[in-house]
Amino acid sequence: MRLSEYTFSTIASIQGPLLFVENVIEVRMNEVVTIIFPDGERIEGEVLKIDGSTVLIELFGESRGLDLNQSRVVFSDAVKQAPLSLDLLDRVFNGSFQPLDNAPMFIPEKWAPVSGYPLNPVARARPEEFIETGFSTIDGLNTLVKGQKLPIFSAAGLPSKEMAAGILHQARLSGEPGGTHKGFVVVFVALGLTHHEYSFYRRTLDQMHTPFVAFINLADDPVVERLLAPRFGLSVAEYLAFEQGMDVLVVVTDITNYCDALREVSTAREELPGRRGYPGYMYSDLASLYERAGRIRNRPGSVTMLPVVTMPEDDITHPIPDLTGYITEGQIVLSRELHQKGIFPPVDVLPSLSRLMQRGIGEGRTRADHRALANLLYKHYAKGRDLRTLEAIVGREGMTEQDRVMLDFAAAFEQELVHQGDDRRDIRQSLETGIALLKRFALETP
Repeated sequence: MRLSEYTFSTIASIQGPLLFVENVIEVRMNEVVTIIFPDGERIEGEVLKIDGSTVLIELFGESRGLDLNQSRVVFSDAVKQAPLSLDLLDRVFNGSFQPLDNAPMFIPEKWAPVSGYPLNPVARARPEEFIETGFSTIDGLNTLVKGQKLPIFSAAGLPSKEMAAGILHQARLSGEPGGTHKGFVVVFVALGLTHHEYSFYRRTLDQMHTPFVAFINLADDPVVERLLAPRFGLSVAEYLAFEQGMDVLVVVTDITNYCDALREVSTAREELPGRRGYPGYMYSDLASLYERAGRIRNRPGSVTMLPVVTMPEDDITHPIPDLTGYITEGQIVLSRELHQKGIFPPVDVLPSLSRLMQRGIGEGRTRADHRALANLLYKHYAKGRDLRTLEAIVGREGMTEQDRVMLDFAAAFEQELVHQGDDRRDIRQSLETGIALLKRFALETP
């Protein structure tokens, strides 16, 4: 067992952010290293690949100024760890956990590995308590429950950015009218942002009323930081939830950028590619993130995840949404057709699903008629959607009166229940909007 740091000056080649070091002994995968420039500047890196005595390292920064003969690499015999303290609340960091808000770094109370600690499945508690997002399509029809992982499936050009910002502003625990519970915290992780997107999210964070912690990774930041940022965020979430007893909502955007970074690192390691060039272990890698959500028996606090997944080419069978769907407990699907109609949020409720909804609604949680109302809304909207195909063939005049009522109901459902614009609705308003729709069209109510 190594007892001290090792320093090597055997750099063989430098290829952009990649460093090849030869004649290295006693090194581990994902080990943190420090690269010392000839002028004394230091940056960190991470071991990506070990091939005999040759080690491949990715730098967390620029390699400009490095010299093959005068630069040194210090191996730490440690994996990346996250500094933890309550002082990190309402702070913004980059993917390497360095402050982006011009405030000094806090003094950590403890350190924890970014990979987290394994959670005994027997110790897991069932998610049962409702989290209000302010969007009727989620709260009323695909309810989010504490400890759940519920992805948002988006596509290029759809307003997932605005929806994520709305959730950051609006999310709160149930039963807390007019504000958020003092034990509710949002952890926001943004990956591969353009500078325009970064400005948008910084404005969003500046207007936050809920306590938050943010990790921002820009598109031109080192690719390894894109893999570290969500792990830092989840380590912070686990600390706040399971050690400080808080309920933490983790919003990650965009998992597609994370998977593209995973593919890039896999290519640098010269690993055999799997589907669409992504590494074969992408399923287990995504599971190592998603499965960190949950609750622990007889202990306060919870970690709930809302990851945003942009489906390449609008393809829900693409490996990223496909594997995400296997691991998570449902999905919220955004619709290009609804977006083109000017509806926000453009959530298509028919393919959307929350598998844990049943445990978080009903008397004592939302309302006794919640499940029955959601079922009726689904039934009539699905029928109206199906009839649009018939309308395109025979025309509205060739349809029965009851069919025309269903068509009108489907249109009103999209414009009045799905569409909210910038308005926030609490669960009572969402349910009352649904009941009002059913009554207006003389349909059965619960």
